[in-house]
Amino acid sequence: MTSDKKNIRHLSLPAIQEYFNTIGEKPFRAKQVYEWLWLKHAGSFEAMTNLSKTLRSSLEEHFTLPALKIDTTQHSEDGTIKNRFRLHDGHLVEGVLIPTENRQTACVSSQVGCSLSCKFCATGFMDRKRNLDFDEIYDEVALLNQQALESSGKKLTNIVYMGMGEPLLNYKNVLQSIERITAADGLAMSPKRITVSTAGVAKMIKQLGDDQVRFNLALSLHAANDKKRSEIMPINETNNLQGLIEALNYFYKATQSQISFEYILFRDFNDSQKDADELIKIYRQVPADLINIIEYNPIDKARFQKPDEEAVEKFMQYLGKHRVNARLRRSRGKDIDAACGQLANKG
Repeated sequence: MTSDKKNIRHLSLPAIQEYFNTIGEKPFRAKQVYEWLWLKHAGSFEAMTNLSKTLRSSLEEHFTLPALKIDTTQHSEDGTIKNRFRLHDGHLVEGVLIPTENRQTACVSSQVGCSLSCKFCATGFMDRKRNLDFDEIYDEVALLNQQALESSGKKLTNIVYMGMGEPLLNYKNVLQSIERITAADGLAMSPKRITVSTAGVAKMIKQLGDDQVRFNLALSLHAANDKKRSEIMPINETNNLQGLIEALNYFYKATQSQISFEYILFRDFNDSQKDADELIKIYRQVPADLINIIEYNPIDKARFQKPDEEAVEKFMQYLGKHRVNARLRRSRGKDIDAACGQLANKG
């Protein structure tokens, strides 16, 4: 029965070698298979053309290779490419390729849906169906890398775990996917080019410190006092700002990895001078490198609106005056619902 078969990508190279040993195959065949899985991104055993037909059939019989497939692709006027990926069980997730002059950034999902119900995010209005396995996250990156090469001739330069889901609630698979992405026999990317974005799970931020991770961390802040933050992000009720500040300091002390804040501006909610003062206060308590001020992308189900340009400009100038390293992040891919907070498997 199919359900008894093991996903071959969940086996280490020694485990594959061990299997080949039991069926009397030469050890180097295991290396070939491993290369097909992680370096050449084979989507089926049939694609492993330097293996004999008999061996391919035997692998098919004993293992599964549930590769991610692109279901639909949309191209934005600004060059952003949004993909809806179909998983082996029919579930759908989205991933986005964001090209700029100097960067090719992949924005990947870590869960099917999300359980956090943030009030401004389209994914937050979906149920969480399941976590993605590490190899499925790896597939997203490999397919987006392929797309970057096809569309611009350039490889991915950066990866952000900012798509659907809360990465730290799929901790093990997210870390394992990064391990594969950064491995020499994987995509060989530098961990410094990877940012994991979290809505703020204090316990798991500390765990990242204990695990000595080398990638960057971004905290989705979006409001700089507990009352407002709890209103738009229910997770704040169990992970308040003081707890998050402590966790971020713990993380930084253990890893020296870069920390940034994400702060979406909402009209008449968190865009006043008082809000800016509260944001500055938090920024001063954490060794954060940067605050990304993000343009809000309205969604059907949320009551929020984006502030006018003048209010945004005023907010940015105030932060600048107080020597805060803040960058205004203009939204990309809005016309295809590929911008921050818009991923919801439409299309």
